[in-house]
Amino acid sequence: MRVLVTGAGGLVGRAVTNHCTDEGEEVSAFDHQGLNIADAESVRAEFKRAQPEVVINCAAWTNVDGCESDPERAHQVNAVGPELLAAASREAGALLITISTDYVFDGWKDGFYTQRDQPNPLSVYGRSKLEGERRAQLAWARTIVVRSGYIFGPGGNNFLSSFLTLARQGNSLNAISDMVGTPTYARDLAQRLRRLALMDLPGTYHVVNSGEGVSFERFARAALEMAGLDADLLHAISLTELNRPAPRPINSRLRCLLSDAVGLAPLPKWQDALGHFVASQGADGQSAVTGGENRQTGHGH
Repeated sequence: MRVLVTGAGGLVGRAVTNHCTDEGEEVSAFDHQGLNIADAESVRAEFKRAQPEVVINCAAWTNVDGCESDPERAHQVNAVGPELLAAASREAGALLITISTDYVFDGWKDGFYTQRDQPNPLSVYGRSKLEGERRAQLAWARTIVVRSGYIFGPGGNNFLSSFLTLARQGNSLNAISDMVGTPTYARDLAQRLRRLALMDLPGTYHVVNSGEGVSFERFARAALEMAGLDADLLHAISLTELNRPAPRPINSRLRCLLSDAVGLAPLPKWQDALGHFVASQGADGQSAVTGGENRQTGHGH
């Protein structure tokens, strides 16, 4: 299978590239410098060279506060980019998988958000990602939208990407206690993305690790405990205290209505995934928990 991966320099893009390569796929991977997905001419040229059968779009501008102050850039990358990839995928006859976010929801629901819930993003980031979903699906019927959130794993350059390293150095750490979501291990997400590519069933999927969800603060505390580090270094703060420019959903827990119907088993529990990740890290604890983007604190995706 010829797979073209965009955003390959990021957390999810690296995981997807590595997993697909390990599985023997023919992978063409592009970071932002290699392919600007908002540049139609560049997209067409790379598609012509790579002749992909599957396109997995991991490229996005995920700095939530940055998007709030520069909505045009957010629109170009997060909305126009997926549309251009969908148009190029249509011309190539390739399946498109594009990654979206839990931030398309407003957070006012008590339980889990499913595909039955109406998106209502609070931020420029969320609105641009939702627009990207819709543009891509309108441009090409063979489009799979994957919403995920609270993504963690090796790499990334937001607050928690160096979380364990900071803790090992004895630094005091803050994490939001009143935002809850469903953590997603980048490795598990990458495996599910490839599985979805093989199934080729267009639609909107919610892909997260199993479990009841957790706040950033509890998630970070679990990481510290698993790493044998001092949990007293961690201080709980509220989203209001953080005073970020962009509003964020207080609850963005996701659950998928389609997975069981199409025979997809639940991903491992987030606690097990976090344990696997912590155990896989070296003594320096590099790249503890990233949250998927430059979004949260305890968390900057």
